Amino acid sequence: MIRPILLAATLLAAPMAQAQDVAGPYLAARIAGFSNDYAAAGRYYDRLVDKDGATPQTLENAVIIHSVLGEVDRAARDAEALAATGGSSQFADNAMMIRALRDSDFETALGLLGGDGVGGTLLDGLLEGWIASAEGNIPGAVAAFDELATRESFAPIAWLHKGYALAMAGDFEAAEEIFSGDAHGPMNLTTRGVEAHAQVLAALDRAEDATELLDAANALTNSPSLQALAARIVAGEEVTWDFITTAQHGMAEAYFTLAAILVGETSPTYTLINARAASVLRPNHVEALVLIGELLEEQEQYALADAALTQVPRDHPAFFGAEITRAEVLLAADKSEAAVEVLRALTRTTPDRREVWTAYADTLRRLERFEPAVEAYDRAIALIEEVGPRDWFAFYARGISRERLDRWPGAEADFRRALELNPDQPSVLNYLGYGLVEKRIKLDEALGMIERAVEARPDDGYITDSLGWVLYRLGRYDEAVAPMERAVQLRPTDPLINDHLGDVYWTVGRKREARFQWQRALSLDPQEQVERIRRKLEVGLDVVLEEEGGAGPIGVAQD
Repeated sequence: MIRPILLAATLLAAPMAQAQDVAGPYLAARIAGFSNDYAAAGRYYDRLVDKDGATPQTLENAVIIHSVLGEVDRAARDAEALAATGGSSQFADNAMMIRALRDSDFETALGLLGGDGVGGTLLDGLLEGWIASAEGNIPGAVAAFDELATRESFAPIAWLHKGYALAMAGDFEAAEEIFSGDAHGPMNLTTRGVEAHAQVLAALDRAEDATELLDAANALTNSPSLQALAARIVAGEEVTWDFITTAQHGMAEAYFTLAAILVGETSPTYTLINARAASVLRPNHVEALVLIGELLEEQEQYALADAALTQVPRDHPAFFGAEITRAEVLLAADKSEAAVEVLRALTRTTPDRREVWTAYADTLRRLERFEPAVEAYDRAIALIEEVGPRDWFAFYARGISRERLDRWPGAEADFRRALELNPDQPSVLNYLGYGLVEKRIKLDEALGMIERAVEARPDDGYITDSLGWVLYRLGRYDEAVAPMERAVQLRPTDPLINDHLGDVYWTVGRKREARFQWQRALSLDPQEQVERIRRKLEVGLDVVLEEEGGAGPIGVAQD
């Protein structure tokens, strides 16, 4: 079985380059690999491979890089070069397997499976079944899946793929027995399994059963594919089996199945290799493309993530979700205008999707464009058919935007509506409580809210700051010291919290410590209150408060 290793660990094992003309690309490739800059690493490894005498470790690293990039021919080329040196690697064997499957070279594929395999028992067993299917040997495919199912931990996946293969062959009755659990027991289907089962039921003229299955799934998930399929069946459209229509699609599903299992369990690099294999064998495998985009985004490879997500077909039900993810990628890459435009375009093409308006509003809020954010939240909330507990965040986020626009009555109403839906939500309790403190109204209620928030999140520096600040506003200065000091311990680099601690220290007579905290707040480059802090250092808090008419500090410490 392939060891779930990090690319960085593989690179660490590389021997030192000897020739001077190789040292530069070698070091550059290692650095790029450490930072997951796959595109740059690929270029440098190509330069190394083109040199005579590339080491086996260099060749294996090149295979890994090109596999992650989905560059099948380059990965297989380097794998062959590795084999020519007498070296071996399951990464290399897997690269040659993907090329063989893509090119329908099943003789080579079976030869690779007959050796040490390419991806462990699960993947090898699934591929064996799908290769038999590709050769028209459905009994052989069934036998391969049944053999894999003798491994108890792999049985549900083996049976699932057996059902896919039988449905592709037109034996919908046998496939339905598997999906329904009649053949091997309850299947606990994934979203993709539910989609396949519903298509089988539709093919058997059991539209009512398919609708019931999809309704149950849609009550628990938010899958655009399942929602779209349910709408088609309810509308009376003819639904044919198109989940897997070729054996190569099944092979892609085998790789995607492994990638989905590996998410969060092993190296993102290894997971990416399998997801890329799925997209190579089935370029329109939307779930694989989205997974690739998300994994690359996590590794801050935004250009590659964007490139993967743009491959999602515009007519696919999941297109809008992929575009929302792409907007997040663009935002993370500091391309805020491009991100906004992606989401704005979605509001025009899919104006009836609440998720689109929510994503658009959230992005505008993050960019501090609060006026259009409120309008977008209005649209999102209007699309909620029946407001429930999980809708609290929409009201909370709109409340934040209204508060930042100095529209407190509307903001307070939103916060209280959010608390009706989720009474003990710490973020809402904190924000509303702090807002009441800053408005100098309902201070006892505000204190109670913030105390509840601190109880729920005792290690949240922002909420702990709120507790200290409300005690300060209530004139309970000595009581404010401990929570404010605790807040600084939890968030030592937050300028506003340090500024608050300075004010509390000054009020209880610890003026030297107060000046230290104000100096520290300035050193942390606060975006707001700079002149006010400098004025406090110059003349003291008492004079500043007198100059402000006794209003006191302004500002909310928040994440």
